[in-house]
Amino acid sequence: MNKVRLSNVVPLIPILSMCNIIEGNCQYSGNVKRPNIIFILTDDQRWDALGYAGNTIIETPQLDKLAAEGTYFRNAFSTTPISAASRASILTGLYERTHGYTFTKGELKERYVQLCYPALLKGCGYYIGFFGKFGVEYKKAHNIFDEADIYDRNDKYHDRRGYYYKVMEGDTVHLTRYTGYQALQFIQNAPSDKPFCLSINFSAPHAHDNAPEQYIWQKKSDTRYAGITIPPPLLADDKYFNILPKEVQEGFNRVRWKWRFDTFEKYQHSVKGYYRMISEIDDEIGLIRGLLEKKGIAENTIIIFMSDNGYYLGERQLAGKWLMHDNSIKVPLIIYDPRVKEHYEVDDIVLNIDVPKTILRYASVNVPQEYEGLDLRPYVSEGKNKNKHERILIEHLWEIPQIPSSEGIRTEKWKYFRYRFIDAPEELYDLENDSLEINNLSGKKEYEEILVKLREECDKLIQKYEINRKDL
Repeated sequence: MNKVRLSNVVPLIPILSMCNIIEGNCQYSGNVKRPNIIFILTDDQRWDALGYAGNTIIETPQLDKLAAEGTYFRNAFSTTPISAASRASILTGLYERTHGYTFTKGELKERYVQLCYPALLKGCGYYIGFFGKFGVEYKKAHNIFDEADIYDRNDKYHDRRGYYYKVMEGDTVHLTRYTGYQALQFIQNAPSDKPFCLSINFSAPHAHDNAPEQYIWQKKSDTRYAGITIPPPLLADDKYFNILPKEVQEGFNRVRWKWRFDTFEKYQHSVKGYYRMISEIDDEIGLIRGLLEKKGIAENTIIIFMSDNGYYLGERQLAGKWLMHDNSIKVPLIIYDPRVKEHYEVDDIVLNIDVPKTILRYASVNVPQEYEGLDLRPYVSEGKNKNKHERILIEHLWEIPQIPSSEGIRTEKWKYFRYRFIDAPEELYDLENDSLEINNLSGKKEYEEILVKLREECDKLIQKYEINRKDL
């Protein structure tokens, strides 16, 4: 196993010089028992690919139990529907507009790395582990953690070996099993004299783009969903595809739809494969919770579960993410704090950038003033929060012709978005009456005032976060 222990690694000076000022950074008393924290992140899991969300086909008993025992967020969103930028936001607590990181932008800038929550926790006495997909380019990433093994699907393979190339106890195993095993080893062997924060970043259920079958699961899941016919996607009619901008029709969302969903057989194979891979993650979560119980640390271990972005499963004849529809930006989020005996379900909008602030607060670590998210702990302890997101910026800033860049604003009732570099109309949806985002109200006279207001609010948010970027 390629495990890195930082005792053998040259320290990352900019991070450690900041974090070693423990007195200024940490709020905890020596008499307070700080919780362990496990943060589980999946790749491309949409919000409703979860039994607890109302999906009657997918089997996720462990996640369903976690949601039923903890706090379930019905309206959690990624601020940016692309893995690289979203993962940078989760690390730093910043919008993409602020940290500026996405694909082809080089490494995440050092000044933003210094804000990442694992380094801050490490500087305040936590033992930090990371296993799986990091997804952010930064050559010294291992230095942020005490133990780390960073890997993802292996793109050099054009077959199942994209997911089967890691060896565990003499056998080549699926990445989901490998990551779960590493998490168990970390928990079993973590020092007993300090709390730990463990990040478990599964590559699943991301398709292996290079392989003809796209979705690669373990043999044990061959019979899962066998005999079930997956219902066709919503908005599958040609008319929903035909109203999309030409650049979207000809872009990667459509290309991947042809790879995965353009025939009945492909659609059945792909959706079942996607569900099987999520069910396998669920299996690992069951093993992890079992070990926490066996070690006697379950009652002091907080578990947070979410995905990096949403996903189209054939809606509008699209696959992938990248766009501003809720299919693409809405994600599952569960926070389980065993010290809280109440279960809550939250309708307020919450974000990926809220998670790092929440983790630091749980650990009694001062939150950098640069962080742009909210502390979600009041939702967990009381089911409500006096601070809430009234409106959020949503954005995809990677400038690539095959994925038209876009930006917008979302409230509980309204969504407004626009494409940045192509000639396409603005889009406006009344989400209370049109949750599927079918009826574009842009251009209708009776909604002009609302459109103008949301456009102006979007511009103000963009300006705000661009200013924040200049200040960092």
